[in-house]
Amino acid sequence: MNCRANWTTFLIITCCTCGFSQKIKYKELFVLLNAKQYTEAEPYLKKYIRANDDNPNAYLFMGIIYRENAIKIDPLKQTTARVTMMDSAAYFFRLASKTITEKEISRNDEYYQMFNQRDIRTGKFMVKMSNVTLYIEEALKSLEKSKLIVVMKEQLLASEKQYVRTQRLFLDIQKTYAGPKEFFLRADELLRIKLNGIAQSYDSCHISFNNYKATLQEFGPTGYNQDLDPQEIVDFKRDGITPADFFQDDLKIWDYKRWALSSEEKILNEITPLQMQLASLDVEFNNVINRLRKDSVSVRDDLATLRRKMIFPALEKIDARPFPLRLFELKLSELAYGSQVVEDRPFRDSLSIMLHINALQREWTLAKKADSLAGSFVEEQLGEDIENYKQFIATAYGTPNVLRSYLKVTKDFTARTIVQKEEELNKRRESLRWLVNGLDSIPLFGEVKLRSRYKPLIIKENLTAGLLYVDSLAAGYFYTITPSHQPAVKITYPVDTKSFVKHALPFVKSMDAQDEKGLVFFVLTYSEAKINDKYPATLAKIYKEEGLAWSINHTFDQVPFEISFSSETFVLTIKTKSSIGEVFGVSFDKDGKAIR
Repeated sequence: MNCRANWTTFLIITCCTCGFSQKIKYKELFVLLNAKQYTEAEPYLKKYIRANDDNPNAYLFMGIIYRENAIKIDPLKQTTARVTMMDSAAYFFRLASKTITEKEISRNDEYYQMFNQRDIRTGKFMVKMSNVTLYIEEALKSLEKSKLIVVMKEQLLASEKQYVRTQRLFLDIQKTYAGPKEFFLRADELLRIKLNGIAQSYDSCHISFNNYKATLQEFGPTGYNQDLDPQEIVDFKRDGITPADFFQDDLKIWDYKRWALSSEEKILNEITPLQMQLASLDVEFNNVINRLRKDSVSVRDDLATLRRKMIFPALEKIDARPFPLRLFELKLSELAYGSQVVEDRPFRDSLSIMLHINALQREWTLAKKADSLAGSFVEEQLGEDIENYKQFIATAYGTPNVLRSYLKVTKDFTARTIVQKEEELNKRRESLRWLVNGLDSIPLFGEVKLRSRYKPLIIKENLTAGLLYVDSLAAGYFYTITPSHQPAVKITYPVDTKSFVKHALPFVKSMDAQDEKGLVFFVLTYSEAKINDKYPATLAKIYKEEGLAWSINHTFDQVPFEISFSSETFVLTIKTKSSIGEVFGVSFDKDGKAIR
């Protein structure tokens, strides 16, 4: 059957084409029209109508062809072309409506067979004028309704335009701020106005789109069925950039309203109160600082309270190193240093050098920390911080210059303090190396200069002993070491001057012993170089209260290596060792007499 139809069409076109090469006969053209071969018939029908303006049936089919062509045109992408085509169809339908009469239908019945219907009353098939009229009226109504395409296109374009405007407003904000931190911290009234503008523009986009959908439903099938698919903006700097295709059914758009409203809510409910809380906490810090300076009292107990108030988790989610918290850390370090100075005040009146050193070391450490914190506010970053925390700085300091002045003054103070404390520490540490006895300074270190009169042989925490040379003659000395490094016990005693001359010092050694209570001391000074086949030595006994008890010279057969004192027997024992390792002992009674 299909093959037969195709063959018939071929014959029709062939015959008509031959006939049309001369004058177009409507009877021949109607063969194509009746077969609904509109594409092939259209150019010939247009040519026929230009030459013949008295054929109502030709007008009718021209309207039908234009209507069919209009349906094939995309209503949204080629709206003008479709409307133009529909207007042309309506034009020819109206011409047909004006010129088709009962006489026309009766005379050219074969041209109107498409309207041939059975008459209900007579049962016969016939073409009625009413059927033709009804068809044309319905066609015109359909074409009139099709003008909704213009409204529909305008509504869709309006929705797209509002979306593009919304996106432009968002991108303007996005380009203004380097990231979420700057966006939230620098938020002001102008930004809030822009966020409201985004929400309103986004609403307008939705309203226009909803109007479009309503018109689309009224119009009927068009091949389009768009649905908005809002995408959440999660990353402020990455999301919201891609454009939307309003001709796609799965219409993905960025949910700018949700982002704008949530951002504004966060600014109002979190960021603005945070800025005020920070300014309030800065006032508390300043009050404590003023109390420290005015009353000269330690405020250490306030530090823990202030630190607990420095916890701002919501702020740290936005800014990993919030400027106000770093500023508060600096003020905490100032308070810790100032409190330490107040607490160390009693030690400055102490005679103990170590107490002075410990106090200076504590103060130097705290000053160093404060200096490091003050130095962390570099100008390059400070400009960013000032911009981010403009509201906080305006409330707490008035102007950025006041803040800069505070940071500079603090940095200068901590730098000077560090230098001062280091100088004092060096002086105190150097004084630990000496005992001061009147105008004399006794070294508490081994490598003394050649011109020094004092040659220490024993240096302990609580005492020192050695040889003192006056006019090249040696004498023994013994001093106790007090916290003030001014000796409580200071003794000089005679020694074997011939054995302990200066050039023999490399061979001279010394050892000491004392009782359990530290009331009696013994100092043995000896030479490891033999004189007359003996090892010369000087032994001194010293009481803490009475001073020197006695000083004796003695010679040993072997080198001394150990000294001990018994508080029960009052006997001092000195052990010696031979070159082959034999150990011998020599004891002395309380009066210094050797006991064999």
